[in-house]
Amino acid sequence: MKQLTEGLKRYGIYLVLLVLIIFFSIASKAFLHPSNLFNVARQISTLGIAAVGMTFALLLGGIDLSIGSQITLANIITAWLMVNAGASPVLSILAALLVSTAVGFLNGWVIANIHMPPLIVTLSTMTILEGLAYIISGGVPIFGFPESFAFIGQGYVGPIPVPVIIMVIVLLTGAFILNMTYFGRYFYAVGGNEEASKLSGINVKMVHCMAYTLSGFIAGLAGIVMLSRTNSGQPVAGKGFEFDVLTAVVLGGVSVSGGFGKISNVVAGVIILGVLNNGMVLMNASSYIQMVVKGSVLLLAVGFDCLQKRRKVKSI
Repeated sequence: MKQLTEGLKRYGIYLVLLVLIIFFSIASKAFLHPSNLFNVARQISTLGIAAVGMTFALLLGGIDLSIGSQITLANIITAWLMVNAGASPVLSILAALLVSTAVGFLNGWVIANIHMPPLIVTLSTMTILEGLAYIISGGVPIFGFPESFAFIGQGYVGPIPVPVIIMVIVLLTGAFILNMTYFGRYFYAVGGNEEASKLSGINVKMVHCMAYTLSGFIAGLAGIVMLSRTNSGQPVAGKGFEFDVLTAVVLGGVSVSGGFGKISNVVAGVIILGVLNNGMVLMNASSYIQMVVKGSVLLLAVGFDCLQKRRKVKSI
């Protein structure tokens, strides 16, 4: 019985994914069509990229609610530089990544040095960046990019969409950082017990700055991929996107209390959310029903995490 319980904990998310695939394939004949599966893969690419940044923040026991706004700002900065300033796509992308990385570093520095709660810091940043995106764009979409820029979000390498390739590279890099580097292991240590980490000689402030800086860089990259896919810089491009990212990451088993989580399970969480979104669209579910479903999924995932934490405490 104990082995069955452990097996469900470890592989339960993949079982849920399998059940969803079977359900939607029965509910809609179009679901398993290759063109729809490629469409799902493209749709989850931005989510999968951004999920890595949120994973870093959650592993520390924090959160990054500014991810959606960072995506929007990178989206608008890249678009504005290419269209209004006549900058090349490469220069525009580098500038946007620099800004988003700086925003992430600022979040981490404030959290580490001023000891403000991550929720408040990133919520404030979210509001500030939303305002900046409107100021830069004038509240209107920006379009008219060079044709070469579309390759990032709309191109293919063989049969595989470029955004999917970028997502896979980011996910593999995230897994490498967490499993194969010393500061990746520090994320788990600090998230598990910050005081013990300090006593063991870990530079906790550096770890916080590193995690949120990486989150900012990755959010900027996600914003550029989104811009290239939609071919239009929107001042509301990433609005509310942080909710989907948080849902996918928590669904993937990353603990909201910090110290536990794997990129491999985050991948499953991202795919589940993508399958849910696509399946409900194919079934003509309204956007309001989709909101109810996604909110319920997040509540159940966090509730399960809290129950697991409570059981561990009781067993000690």
